[in-house]
Amino acid sequence: MIKHSTAIEIKNKKAFHDYVVGDIFDAGIVLRGTEVKSIKLGNAQIKEAFVRTDRKGALVLFNAQIDEYAFGNLENHEAKRQRFLLLHRREIRKIRNAIEREGFSAIPLKMYISHGLVKIQFALCKGKKLYDKRQNLRKRTEMRETERFLAHRNR
Repeated sequence: MIKHSTAIEIKNKKAFHDYVVGDIFDAGIVLRGTEVKSIKLGNAQIKEAFVRTDRKGALVLFNAQIDEYAFGNLENHEAKRQRFLLLHRREIRKIRNAIEREGFSAIPLKMYISHGLVKIQFALCKGKKLYDKRQNLRKRTEMRETERFLAHRNR
């Protein structure tokens, strides 16, 4: 018997390191049955994934790795196929304008299961420069050092 937890959450940890995160959206994904079963087992990655529009204007998730279901048959899915996202029309319009005109990227932050449905949370992001990453690292180390100092002082 295969055990899996009820709270599946697949995160993109590098998104906050590599990008300045803006507006966040939640969307449904059009999936096949074997993909849902594979996600429920935690066999998915969204590290290299991104969202773009297709020719018809729909939002599509590219490069999301959902491993083949181990107990699937010949009708098993491809691991890195394109998957359509389900959003309201005005949200799609807003995201499409931000991607095409304003130079934002739509990057997935996490994939999760809500009420039995697989959802994806993605954000409109701008890429960080190297000096921004160094600055954030410097701030984190300073905060860590001050916390250590205060903890040591309070003993």
